[in-house]
Amino acid sequence: MNMIEVNDLTKTYFLGSVEVPALRGVSFKIEHGEAVAIMGQSGSGKSTLMNVIGCLDLPTSGQYFLDGRNVAEVSDDELAAIRNQKIGFVFQQFNLLPRMTIRRNVEMPLLYASKKDGHNGNNGSNGSTAGQKAESILTAVGLGERMDHRPSELSGGQQQRVAIARALINEPDLILADEPTGNLDSHTGAEIMSLLLKLNKEQNLTLVIVTHDPSIAAQTQRVIRLRDGLIENG
Repeated sequence: MNMIEVNDLTKTYFLGSVEVPALRGVSFKIEHGEAVAIMGQSGSGKSTLMNVIGCLDLPTSGQYFLDGRNVAEVSDDELAAIRNQKIGFVFQQFNLLPRMTIRRNVEMPLLYASKKDGHNGNNGSNGSTAGQKAESILTAVGLGERMDHRPSELSGGQQQRVAIARALINEPDLILADEPTGNLDSHTGAEIMSLLLKLNKEQNLTLVIVTHDPSIAAQTQRVIRLRDGLIENG
């Protein structure tokens, strides 16, 4: 079974009476454990495709299967659960909460999931479990000694490591990274890519990286190139 299967996917936006096609019939498959880059210039449709893959938006037509499930047949509540539990998001902007420690930032998706399940994640055993899990993951990404620091006290690379740890807290099957090295210098960006590829290999996580940087894409197993809402051949 594929992790991702996209069949003849289209996405059209409407600006008043004007139709703006962002995706024009895209088809591809990504296997479990594969590391794939999606490349394209601005306006190619890669951000729209990322939003569909991440269950942040629905296609206008076509089919999207995530781990065998047709996303169009999933309720809004189930989609929210999928985004929280099955997909880990890493963005160019780190999107960390500035007033919280990095431990607390990493805990948040797990606490959110506990609340959705009807548990109180702020205290008691669930809160304790979330804290222990956050500490373990932060240690794994090299930030074991910085857990009580706030984001402003960390470098850009360290903040991105926090974002990766947060993406991992609910043990997702898919990491979806949108320009994860875009705000970093080349040396720090290389470290972040090395970490993502290590997670892909050691934990068999499916890794999809949206990028415009050929040097980033070249480190993945396969590149899907978009141009004007279509996949380029060759």
